[in-house]
Amino acid sequence: MRNDRERIQDIQEAINKIEKYAIRGREEFLANELIQSWILLQLQIIGEAARSMNSHTHEQYPEISWRDIIDFRNLLVHEYFRVDLELIWQLVEKELPIFKQQINLILQQ
Repeated sequence: MRNDRERIQDIQEAINKIEKYAIRGREEFLANELIQSWILLQLQIIGEAARSMNSHTHEQYPEISWRDIIDFRNLLVHEYFRVDLELIWQLVEKELPIFKQQINLILQQ
């Protein structure tokens, strides 16, 4: 069974995988179904890792919106027909860099 630190490392790895293809830009993301699927899968992995952590870890890092991350994962998995690619791109472009910094700080501790 994975511990919370390993799950945080899983999140870091998923963020890095997203960045690897997001660097190609918005137009490529919107045009390329493989990149869309890859990024959506990595976002699901992030949400699953967050969901699998214990509440103590969530309480220890209240600056991270764990509930929103988990809820977003549920949307991606269970209500995929509601996924808005423009919204996904905005999240990748604006929110992911902040989240990456937060995750990196946790792992430095």
